Amino acid sequence: MLEDILTAIPLGILLSFTVGPVFFVLLETSAIKGFRAGLSFDLGVVLGDIIFILIAYFSTNRLLERIKDDPSLFIFGGMLLTVYGIVSWLKSKSKYRSITEEAIEEEVVKTDYKRLFFKGFFLNFINIGVLGFWLGIIIIFGPKLEMDERRIFVFVSTILITYIVVDCLKILLAKQLKNRLTPYRIFRVKRVISVILVVFGVALMVQGIFPKEKKRIQNVIEDIRN
Repeated sequence: MLEDILTAIPLGILLSFTVGPVFFVLLETSAIKGFRAGLSFDLGVVLGDIIFILIAYFSTNRLLERIKDDPSLFIFGGMLLTVYGIVSWLKSKSKYRSITEEAIEEEVVKTDYKRLFFKGFFLNFINIGVLGFWLGIIIIFGPKLEMDERRIFVFVSTILITYIVVDCLKILLAKQLKNRLTPYRIFRVKRVISVILVVFGVALMVQGIFPKEKKRIQNVIEDIRN
């Protein structure tokens, strides 16, 4: 059991530092709204992970492979992420026109933690690549754990706990920037995050529109590794 835990810890760290839309939005939320806001967002992300884990564990491998590589899911998820990024861009501009230091403090006090929780869930759940990650975990490590439910539960729980602990450290570090955030800097941060969301959204759509190219790239990478 101890060996399973030690194997899972590096995977939790890897998951926490996987660069994606959730990574950047978590840092933005923590820096602007504080620790509790960042943690609320992160718990929403974890809920999305748990749902993907359940799908990966209780579904057949054949069904999972179809879901993972279905181009329409990549296109749909990419469109949602792109639209979300564009809306965030437009909202950041309208907010900056009327923002003041007092307004920032008021916004922090009135933070809607439930909304941040569901925002984290939404951003994680529309990323089909997260399902691919957990599918890989179950397929690769399931047999090594003898498909024992108790061992798998401990293994996956350790990954998620490690993920949350590392993210808490990221949230605390990002929070230290709060005092340096002027209205203009907040505006710039929100703009950059919006662009990142659009970039990831477009990347997802490209994977769905050109699935053969994606497989070709994967084959090239595998050939290089071999």
